[in-house]
Amino acid sequence: MKPSTGRWVSGDDFFDRETELQLLESRVRDGNHVLLTGQRRMGKTSIARELGRRLETQGWVFLFTDVEGAASERDVIAGLARALQPARPILSRFAGKMKHWFGEQSEKVDEMSALTFRLKTRAGVGGGNWRYRGGQFFDACTAHDQPVLIVIDELPIFLAKLLRDEDGPRRVDDFLSWLRGMLQGPRGSSPVLIASGSIGLAPLVRRLGIPDRINHLYPFRLGPWTREISVECFERLAKDNGLQSANGVADAVYEALGTGIPHYVQSFFAHLQELAAERNQSLVTMQDVDEVYRTVLLGSSEDNDLFHYQTRLKEGLNDENSYTIALEILAETATQGTFTPEARRCLARLYSPDERNVPGRIADVLDVLIHDGYLQDGENGYHFPFRLLRDWWSNRFRDQHTSLAQRSADEDGGLQ
Repeated sequence: MKPSTGRWVSGDDFFDRETELQLLESRVRDGNHVLLTGQRRMGKTSIARELGRRLETQGWVFLFTDVEGAASERDVIAGLARALQPARPILSRFAGKMKHWFGEQSEKVDEMSALTFRLKTRAGVGGGNWRYRGGQFFDACTAHDQPVLIVIDELPIFLAKLLRDEDGPRRVDDFLSWLRGMLQGPRGSSPVLIASGSIGLAPLVRRLGIPDRINHLYPFRLGPWTREISVECFERLAKDNGLQSANGVADAVYEALGTGIPHYVQSFFAHLQELAAERNQSLVTMQDVDEVYRTVLLGSSEDNDLFHYQTRLKEGLNDENSYTIALEILAETATQGTFTPEARRCLARLYSPDERNVPGRIADVLDVLIHDGYLQDGENGYHFPFRLLRDWWSNRFRDQHTSLAQRSADEDGGLQ
């Protein structure tokens, strides 16, 4: 087993998740369309691809497209079409429906280079005909005599981009309504869809008032590893890579992180492995764990990865005022340890002069922060379950943030 620090994994590198994989496979085999959710770096893409790989060995067709970079509905349909390239029978049927699109090459579409096929598919999906072309894609999949699994990865990010347009809410509504219509045939007569993403689709449609647009998707949440699984993974990595660890090191790694996010368990191991190699030693110690956490994970080498939590949050909220409130909540939680009910009331008072329905906006923001794994509801308020993110956020904002209680008191004093 090799440490994975940014790529999706499969086969021998696919560690644990067998229970989740079996449950997900059961839902798919029963014909359920699935909304696969979970915070960043939890392994959603890996589990979706591993499921597809296993189903392919049992006669299924697996189609995967990542729409994070899609700028329009046209790009999504073109991405779905490109996913057909390895599926020759469906590809030929799809091309046959559009001879005017592929021209004389339609009968030899399976011989096209990837670049030629990509250019033709995008050119063939015009701005106004994406529904029609998308319908032809689903018709070709439905007519296939083998079951088909389609994974659309990072769908919420694409929809968040649409929202930025002047007509964004209507376009999001139209796209989700169209997609639901494509999947509403009798069970077993249409392909099965898994839609996944690291920002919340459910909070997005709730904010738009269209939650029914995704009520055909079975929610499947991928959570963190337990302490036991995290320790087992670390020890397996150490064994397979010839690295010894002192007693308690694997547990200390989990304690430092605060939660078992697969990427960060493996990233922690990879940095410890590098440190040992630099020092020409085969044993990692508790002191090494502390050093890597302070100087590497919280330092520049991981800064871009953790900073992505901030940029993804902006994409998920898609509203500057909500994003500002989210930063306030996270800075307060990181520096004070908890976002208490009193801090929530102070935040509402501070923003009420400039905003309407601030309590409602705060509630919407908290909905996103909890769904996307930034915060967790506790006995006395909200806190970070991911300690590395908490410490990074605290380092980033502690010199800029005054507690909400202090600011509220200062404002009250200034009004007297």
